[in-house]
Amino acid sequence: MNYEAQLKTWILEDKMRVAALQQVADLFAELNITDWYIAAGFVRNLVWDKQHQASFISLNDVDVIYYCTEEISVYRDRLIELALSERLTLPWSVKNQARMHEKNNHPAYTSTLDAMSYWPEQQTAVAVKLNAKGELEIEALFGFESLFSLSVSYNPKADEQVFMERVASKPWFKQYPQLSLAL
Repeated sequence: MNYEAQLKTWILEDKMRVAALQQVADLFAELNITDWYIAAGFVRNLVWDKQHQASFISLNDVDVIYYCTEEISVYRDRLIELALSERLTLPWSVKNQARMHEKNNHPAYTSTLDAMSYWPEQQTAVAVKLNAKGELEIEALFGFESLFSLSVSYNPKADEQVFMERVASKPWFKQYPQLSLAL
């Protein structure tokens, strides 16, 4: 199965996700920021919803990540969230990855994809954006097979305790009973 093609089809069939991608693409074009994605549950949960033949399970947030060294304040992220909320009412969560290494006690990140490479679960390190041509670009750092595996896997680059805390605190296994924990 061509997992990437399947995922692109599912995203394009989802009006909310397409609208979110378009709004972020438009705003970041205005801000001249090209290194951005909508990541994590925005993509991962879509795959798990489809695999469980579940109707849309609402997202607690829409994770917008970007990389820009010119302005790294949390204040800027809140302004971007506000601007996105004025365009489309969603629970936006915007984070500039140029500063997130400090919070996570990692070496300085060099891009959004580098930052994602440290995320605790392999299946969460997945992201999508619209490129300048309006085409979907999807990055699954641990491969599309991992994303479609119906498992939650530890990223060896991450802190194992953080991984276990996240697994314990997330409702994934209740919402998606076919999931398994891959240690």
